[in-house]
Amino acid sequence: MVADNKIYETVVWPYRLLGNLLLLGVIWALTLGVITVRHNLVGKQIDSLMSEIYSKTATAGWGLEDVTLEGAEKTSAAEVLAASGLKRGDNILEIDLKEICAEIQALPWVKKAVVTRRYFPNAVHISIAEKKVKSIWQYKNEFYPIDEDGEIIETEYVPEHNLLQIIGDGAPAHFNTLLKVVEQDKELFARLKAANFISNRRWNLIFDDVEKGITVKMPEEDFAAAWKKLVKLDKTRGILKRKLTFIDLRLKNKVIVRLDVSDENR
Repeated sequence: MVADNKIYETVVWPYRLLGNLLLLGVIWALTLGVITVRHNLVGKQIDSLMSEIYSKTATAGWGLEDVTLEGAEKTSAAEVLAASGLKRGDNILEIDLKEICAEIQALPWVKKAVVTRRYFPNAVHISIAEKKVKSIWQYKNEFYPIDEDGEIIETEYVPEHNLLQIIGDGAPAHFNTLLKVVEQDKELFARLKAANFISNRRWNLIFDDVEKGITVKMPEEDFAAAWKKLVKLDKTRGILKRKLTFIDLRLKNKVIVRLDVSDENR
């Protein structure tokens, strides 16, 4: 039994020693990790090293030579360049592409920007996608362009063609939902001139003429169903071709209309 015990001890002690050494190693690693994090030794060393690299490469053929721009129509090259902060001779390795991208995307007309580095010659290429104006929002006698996401484009804008006019407090936030429904019938959508958001809850649609056209009162709920009913009524009975002042679709089982009493030929 004694001999057996000695053999057991002889075989086991190297494993115990290895286990203790590993445990000490883990403890030392954790200690060094805490010290490093507390004093930011790694960060300081990396920052120092990168500063040295940028300093050495700045005069070794890595200066920025050109900035190219793609996709800009309403955004000027001067605006993009100013937002980027880039200038000839900047160390191309030191340029923060993410920061430049964020600054460019903050420009009024820019929806998305992609900024990339190019070498030999050293250049930064900027590609942008611009917002598209889908309507004009009339609010407190002022007019604002609205993009396809229902967001206000904070800039001066002169309409290049006839656009759907939306009116009322809260209209831009609900415009995208409206647009998805009314665009389904291209013929009727082309005749839609204005949409008035009433009491922040429902729409009045105005066809053919903002001042003298037919106003269609839409329900607060089931807007899509009411729109389909209007499309059907126009295709089967030509309701929007008649001399009417308004059509009321707010009741599910009724259609209320009012004749245009100013029409001499009614």
